Amino acid sequence: MAVLALLIAAGCSAEAPPETPAADTSTMVVYHDPNCGCCSKWIEHLEQHGFAVEAVQETDMNAIKRRLGVPENLPSCHTATIGDYVIEGHVPAEDVQRLLAEKPDIAGIAVPGMPIGSPGMEHGDTRHAFDVVSFDEAGRTTVFNHYPAIME
Repeated sequence: MAVLALLIAAGCSAEAPPETPAADTSTMVVYHDPNCGCCSKWIEHLEQHGFAVEAVQETDMNAIKRRLGVPENLPSCHTATIGDYVIEGHVPAEDVQRLLAEKPDIAGIAVPGMPIGSPGMEHGDTRHAFDVVSFDEAGRTTVFNHYPAIME
């Protein structure tokens, strides 16, 4: 009993130690070529959906993609990080939100190329079909989401 009183008096607690904080998911860092206009439009799309964005102008995007582990078959014009995830290309904000909510064991998600109608690549009411693809560290891919074509 005396030991318990001493521990309480000393401010000790039987609580578990705090968890190690997860990687910061409050700000998305977007690496983009300064001469690419669609990258700025994608950043605006993210901000309109509540993301805080730090835009980093980068002229050697291939080096960024290699460093962050973007598979060679999934490139687009810009690459981003948020938390422990890589976001490649014109990924809709809703898919980033889903990624952060579900926390799957993957390296990231990508929209390869620059499909018309994807965020930042709008062209009227037209949208070409495109997939949001998840990828792991080994480069294996699966479809994370599919957007059908809209031709108006």
